[in-house]
Amino acid sequence: MWECPQDRLYRYWRNGPVFQEMYLDCDRECARIVAFIRQVLADAGYSRVVVGLSGGLDSALTATLCVEALGPDNVRAMLLPYETSDPKSEAHARMLIALLGISFARFEITDMVRPLVAHYPDMSDRRKGNIMARCRMIALFDQSVLFKGLVAGTSNRTELLLGYYTLYGDGAASFEPIGHLYKGQVRSLARHLGVPRAILDKLPSADLWQGQTDEGELGFTYDVADQVLYLVTECGLTADEVVDRGIDGRTVEAIVGRMEATAFKRCMPPMLPIERRAAPA
Repeated sequence: MWECPQDRLYRYWRNGPVFQEMYLDCDRECARIVAFIRQVLADAGYSRVVVGLSGGLDSALTATLCVEALGPDNVRAMLLPYETSDPKSEAHARMLIALLGISFARFEITDMVRPLVAHYPDMSDRRKGNIMARCRMIALFDQSVLFKGLVAGTSNRTELLLGYYTLYGDGAASFEPIGHLYKGQVRSLARHLGVPRAILDKLPSADLWQGQTDEGELGFTYDVADQVLYLVTECGLTADEVVDRGIDGRTVEAIVGRMEATAFKRCMPPMLPIERRAAPA
């Protein structure tokens, strides 16, 4: 069986005290997610989904699971490139579309993004990336009306805990089929379900600007982030206790600090409670 470097590293950590507990029974997990997708749609009165395909691993797994749950006729992919997007991203998305046998629509977001970017000539890459993510979600929800389906999110647990997404952009969706899976678990399940090797092997990237990679922007690897987040959120360890497990202190501080600083993104917008109103005199 073929193996990429990330898989070797994942197996190494999996054999340790942390990842042994994070190991997936892939058949069971697939069945759980398929049942979840079906239940969410049934509860909402829908039978179809729309998925934004970036050419990356998370959206590829999400689309594959939706096809497992609903059949190819009930899944529509959206290709949403920007003028600087890597052509390989769309090529990988089209490869998956052909493999799954699903319909798709393509809409380039460049003309949506340009006016606001032009208004701020010194705009940072981060601001520009946020605009792109939000324009893509506008297109996805518009397509969901046309296709009469819910928008399936593509975020994983690692990204959600790190706040590594754009509010009302890629963080906006009707439901999150893989939102409970750490990045390493996403890779394991995607490999099990036959996601193409070209997608499995590529470096994680939101493709928001040339040369951008997730791990380069974050400053640490997903493999390390997975284990730190697992120990903190599921095992209840403090940052110091995680460091005692042999993980670099500065890395632990960066991961936990990012999770705490972005906690507001994982909550509904705050509002005041309704006060008890006195009866009229």
